Parts: sequence; C-alpha cells; structure tokens
Amino acid sequence: TLVRMKQSRESVHTLVVARLRESKLLYTQGRRQLVDLLLDFARPVSVAEMLKRKSRLTQSSLYRNLTDLETEGVVRRVAGNDSVVRYELDEELIGHHHHLVCVKCGYVDDFVVSDATERAIDAALTQAARKSKFTAKGHRLDVLGLCVRCTTAR
Repeated sequence: TLVRMKQSRESVHTLVVARLRESKLLYTQGRRQLVDLLLDFARPVSVAEMLKRKSRLTQSSLYRNLTDLETEGVVRRVAGNDSVVRYELDEELIGHHHHLVCVKCGYVDDFVVSDATERAIDAALTQAARKSKFTAKGHRLDVLGLCVRCTTAR
C-alpha cells in the first residue's frame, strides 16, 4: 500500500482521543484495537476481513465501534464495485489518497500520486466543477480495473 502516513501511530491515537472527547465518548480498548487494525491493514477493509485478522473482537462490538467511530469522523465507509462495505481511517488521520477498485472481485487498495499530479487533478476537477457552478472542496478518485489476482486468474 502506498498511503503516506500523515501521522505516527501514536499521533493517530492522540487525534482519535481528541475527536472522541469532543462528543464525550471514551477511547475504549475495543475502539483502540479497531483503529490499530485499520492502521495495520492500511487499505479499506470489510468487517469479515477484520474479524478474520482479529478474532478477539466480536462482530457485534466491531459494528458498534465502527458506527461510533464513523459518526465522530474517525472512520469512513469506502464503496467498492460490489455490495461489500469497507472501512478505513479518515484522511485527516492517514493522509490524502485515492483508491484502486477491482471491477471483478471488489478488492479496494489505496494509492497516492505525486504532489504535482495531485495539484493538476485538483485544478482540473475545480475547473470542471466551476463550469457547473459547483464549488469543489476536495475530491475522491477511484481507478477501476482488475487487481493482480483477477488479472492472473483469467
């Protein structure tokens, strides 16, 4: 995965504590484990993938914590090319990035582009939005294609 970490692992935890404190939510051990798990995966992942990797987290507590962390802007949902919901940490915690989405199996991975390319993408999207009298505040970019497993399985 090519995501540049905007913060160190402990800095991410410090930012999560601050966000949760604003809503008077505790940073429980389960929530911390979930944030660590998402940091370890370093790409958008499904609940099933999380449960396989971290069997100590129960499905019900995982869903409860994901809902709480999503409400507080710590976690966000990522759409793939299938019906599976995937989650990742908010960009303010892990840095701006884009997604590679497999159109066959739904796998999603992260990638980053150079700062110069990012500025060019931003400028092009801002100009396109302006033509529709829309004020762009940011962007998300998904590249659709085939992951390495689906490419080699042909």
